[in-house]
Order: sequence, then C-alpha cells, then structure tokens
Amino acid sequence: MGTKKPYDDIPGTIVFDSDQAARGYHLNQFCISLRLQANRDAFKADPEAYIDNFPMTPQQREAALNQEWNRLLELGGNIYYTSKLAAFHGINFQGLAGLMTGKGTQAYRDMMIAGGRPIDGNRYKSEWDDK
Repeated sequence: MGTKKPYDDIPGTIVFDSDQAARGYHLNQFCISLRLQANRDAFKADPEAYIDNFPMTPQQREAALNQEWNRLLELGGNIYYTSKLAAFHGINFQGLAGLMTGKGTQAYRDMMIAGGRPIDGNRYKSEWDDK
C-alpha cells in the first residue's frame, strides 16, 4: 500500500483496487453483514457493541458510526458494501450518491440525466492551477 498509481491523479475518484480491498476488509465485512435482518436488528439495538465484532481501525469505526460516506471510501470501503450501511439508514443508492457529491438527490439525478459532470477540470488533478 502507498505505491503511486497512474489513477491517483483522477480528481474525486477513489479506485477500489487490491490495496483498498485489503485496507477495508473488515469495514466491508461489517457493511455487508447488514444484508441480514438479524444483523440489522443487532446493530440497531446497540451500534457500538455490534460494530465491535469487526476489527476495524478507529477511523473506520468512527466513519461508519457517523455516516461519513466519502471517508468510508477513503478508508477502504467498497461503494456497494457501503450502500448496505446507507440502506440501513434509509438512504437509497441515488440518495447516497447525492450526499457524497454534496449535490443532494435531485441535483445529482438532474446532473446524471444531463450527461454527468463536465469533463473540463475533471480529467487530472495535475491540470488544476491551484494544486
């Protein structure tokens, strides 16, 4: 982990590669566990105790408990597994994307229908004047 990769220069993108998978293994195991009703019930009853079943880093634990969606991805979360935690909190995938972009659900939806983010300034961080 920590090796410079060609895709590190893409702004706003965390590529879920083998390093991220290793970093987020226990976090993702926690998130995917919420697909089962018994686990959702246990997490709802005592979030602190339930999350203690997964040997995450303190930062991962805090991000999961505080619904810090982008931080979860930075810490190795897989978006599809992270969406299980969002669903637990009543947030669908489109709503999650809206939160993660800071646009909100409707503005995110409108942006995607219109073709997504504009490419100008979004290709490489090295293109930014204020880096």
